[in-house]
Amino acid sequence: MEILLILSHPSKESFNHAIANVAKSTLSELGHQVIYHDLYAEGFDPLIPAEEIPANGAVDSRIKAHCEELISADGIVVVHPNWWGQPPAILKGWVDRVIRPRVAYRFYGTSEAGIPEGLLKAKVAIIFNTSNTFEEREQKHYGDPLENLWKICIWDFCGVKRFVRRNFTVIVESTLEQRKRWLEEVKEILTKEFSYGF
Repeated sequence: MEILLILSHPSKESFNHAIANVAKSTLSELGHQVIYHDLYAEGFDPLIPAEEIPANGAVDSRIKAHCEELISADGIVVVHPNWWGQPPAILKGWVDRVIRPRVAYRFYGTSEAGIPEGLLKAKVAIIFNTSNTFEEREQKHYGDPLENLWKICIWDFCGVKRFVRRNFTVIVESTLEQRKRWLEEVKEILTKEFSYGF
C-alpha cells in the first residue's frame, strides 16, 4: 500500500528528522511504498497564488503531483514541531495548496458553504509532533489546538476517520535514552496502524 510521509522541520539534526527516518524505514519494512517529502529540503513554496484558490483553479505540475499522491495514499503520516500551537508555515502552505477542494473534499448543495464530503481514500492519518510544553499545561492553558486542527478541521473533514497523534515533549529537556524510547514508540505505532492491510 502507499503511505504518504510528510516532514516539516528545517534542521536535519532535529528529532523530527529522526522520527521521519524511523517512519520511512519502518513503513518500508512493513512492505509499503513510501512517498516521502521533506518540505524544507525540497524548497516547497507555501505561498498560494490567487489563481489556485478556486476549486477549479489552475495548479502547477508540482502541486498537481502532490495532489495525486494525496489522492492515491492509503495512509498518511505527518511529522512536525509545534510552533505557536500550529504547524510550521511551510506545512500550513502545503495544506493550503495540496488539500484542495475537489481533491480532498467537496460540498453538498449548490454553494461552497454546504456540508463537506471527504474524498480521500486514506484509512488512517498519523501525526507525530514535538513540543517544549508539558502536556498538562498544553491541555489546561492552550487547549491543544493541534489536536483539533488535524483531527477535526483537516482529516475528518477530508474523510479520513482513523486519526492517531503522538506529541513528544519536552524536547529541550529530553535525554538520548528518552529519545531512543520515543523512536521505539514511533515504530510501535506505525506497526500497529499499518500492519495486515490495516
